[in-house]
Amino acid sequence: MPKIFNVNDREKLKPRRDPYWQKISKGCYLGYRKMTSSGDGTWLARCLLDGEKKQSYSALGDYSELPEYKRYDAAQEAAGKWFVHIGKGGSNEAVTIKEVCARYVEHLNDKGKSATAKELQARQANGKPPELTPIAKDTQRRFNAYVLNNTKLANTELQKLTPDMLAKWRRELAKTPTKSGANRGGERSNSSLNRDMTCFRSALNLALQDSLCTSDFAWREKLKQVADADNKREVYLDLSQRRALAAKAPTDLAILIRAMSLLPVRPGALAQLKVGDYDRRLKTLRIGKDKTGARTIALPDNTAKFFADLCASRMPNLPLLTREDGKAWNKDSWKKPIKAAVKAAEVPDDITLYALRHSTITDLVHGGLDLLTVGQVSGTSQRMIEKHYGHLVSEQSRKALAMLSI
Repeated sequence: MPKIFNVNDREKLKPRRDPYWQKISKGCYLGYRKMTSSGDGTWLARCLLDGEKKQSYSALGDYSELPEYKRYDAAQEAAGKWFVHIGKGGSNEAVTIKEVCARYVEHLNDKGKSATAKELQARQANGKPPELTPIAKDTQRRFNAYVLNNTKLANTELQKLTPDMLAKWRRELAKTPTKSGANRGGERSNSSLNRDMTCFRSALNLALQDSLCTSDFAWREKLKQVADADNKREVYLDLSQRRALAAKAPTDLAILIRAMSLLPVRPGALAQLKVGDYDRRLKTLRIGKDKTGARTIALPDNTAKFFADLCASRMPNLPLLTREDGKAWNKDSWKKPIKAAVKAAEVPDDITLYALRHSTITDLVHGGLDLLTVGQVSGTSQRMIEKHYGHLVSEQSRKALAMLSI
């Protein structure tokens, strides 16, 4: 059997289409394909598992970036990892990081789909692709901005991903100025870094779950979150301040502020509600498009009346909360009006519409509602509720324990 171990032996090989194979272990072979007498050859691996009738193959590359004397060792190491991967039941599908990201966006979209069959058919009839859910859309935006813009990383096969590659990607991301929010163009905060790494890490973990790889060694440490990056949310408006803010706002914005003050729902999710999402008979509101997927909230009488009045004599497919021109709200349309209302109401100038959600969640926790229910109503995981609002429960516990003194 011809040798492929050292450079001199490979130079003596005759060019041919079929690879020259060298046995590594039972059923496992490393191959070298030499198509021309002068060009670089390419490396392959093949494996026949016990009980299988068909061999599996993997193209490893030419390793032209390495000196010739190092290429065999690099190919053998890569082949060894692939043999382990296949042996553990891993997929033989060669997927790139770009494909890993696309699979994760599709996974999020399927998980959070809320469009009816009729809406999907209407979009298809108009030649439009199915609309992404908000969380899938936000994740795709992050991938486009911070992962797929790195062509080399995006085109890297998952099996060839290394800790060094991800360490470099993380350092570059940390140096990238923020592209949105109040700190646009400024230094990226640790919390921003965590958010952008989270979706990438989740995409890689899904690939591991789907057996596209058999180890998270490449990203386990390199994509760990920065500890204590998120401080407790301290921006709070009491009831009188919220009323003052609504009083100083234009009529259309005042309605949105009232809605935000009645429900602990993200402003983006409220803005996407349709008239048909409110069930007048059951007094329930279906939050169809939100970060954590769809959920239905049972409303108390006063809140139910507020939404019933908004829905009166309106078609189910119309936006529930609208601007003066009848269009649905979005973050670009409420940004300037809310700033003007904040100034006019003389409340803290760092107040945003999102702060109203924090304020309502705070009131629910202070009111004694258990954190599990708070999380379900607000569409936030119990872990995050405990992290940001658990200290409020501690204060209540302290007061309760004080009553036990004898």
